[in-house]
Amino acid sequence: MNADPVNKPETQIIAIYGKGGIGKSFTLANLSYMMAQQGKKVLLIGCDPKSDTTSLLFGGKACPTIIETSSKKKLAGEAVAIGDVCFKRDGVYAMELGGPEVGRGCGGRGIIHGFETLEKLGFHEWGFDYVLLDFLGDVVCGGFGLPIARDMCQKVIVVASNDLQSLYVANNVCSAVEYFRKLGGNVGVAGMVINKDDGTGEAAAFADKAGIPVLAAIPANEDIRRKSASYEIIGRPGTAWAPLFETLAINVGEAPPVRPKPQTQDELLSLFSADSVGRDVVLQPATEADMTGQTLVVRPSLEVIYDAA
Repeated sequence: MNADPVNKPETQIIAIYGKGGIGKSFTLANLSYMMAQQGKKVLLIGCDPKSDTTSLLFGGKACPTIIETSSKKKLAGEAVAIGDVCFKRDGVYAMELGGPEVGRGCGGRGIIHGFETLEKLGFHEWGFDYVLLDFLGDVVCGGFGLPIARDMCQKVIVVASNDLQSLYVANNVCSAVEYFRKLGGNVGVAGMVINKDDGTGEAAAFADKAGIPVLAAIPANEDIRRKSASYEIIGRPGTAWAPLFETLAINVGEAPPVRPKPQTQDELLSLFSADSVGRDVVLQPATEADMTGQTLVVRPSLEVIYDAA
């Protein structure tokens, strides 16, 4: 008699994108921790070459990356095992893909290699409720665009704040999602997390125009900044910030993937006052004299022009 198949949970694979330094790692460390405390089985995978996604989760301690571990094991003639690259804390499982040293390789290619290793380790057979992927949003080409381009996730979440550069990155991610949807892809944007929210409203206005919900607004707060800088998890049940991350965890799980409406450059600029983005600047064409620093003498052309026959 055959044994009954193991009932694996239906895994939600969610890619989180945002501008470098916008707070993706902070958001994901606290989100994944809260999800685990709510009884969910969560895997957090850092896909940023800086390899800082898991640092806050592990109190500042860096864990070995898949790329560096794979290289060392290959030189030693050994295979990579789960325990070499995956570590856990209070119910959260986490790992870092890593990346090449500066000037010694392509970060996007490193991401692709990392996922190839994950597949060899049995990624598609693992049983998690949520797999959260932390991607650098400044670049959505090559390996960094992998989850969107190859339907590796069901939905995308963008992290941004009330500044033009982070919203520019969020808009680029929305554009990438919409591009691949037109090609037959299925990935959608589930929403935006506004980090360091100072109340000026530009990020919320962008989300509204792009047709995506705001899943949470994390305030620009000194207590949050100080605790995050000290690698402290603030998304713990029973703490002052617990309700914020409890709501975020629920919203992330329930929000459906939607087709976003990417904004044009002018539409992005319209979210900000003219004095902050230079919208009133007039483009003045340069001249040959500007380029050479000399006053040019215009001489008649020696070209022979024939009359039409």
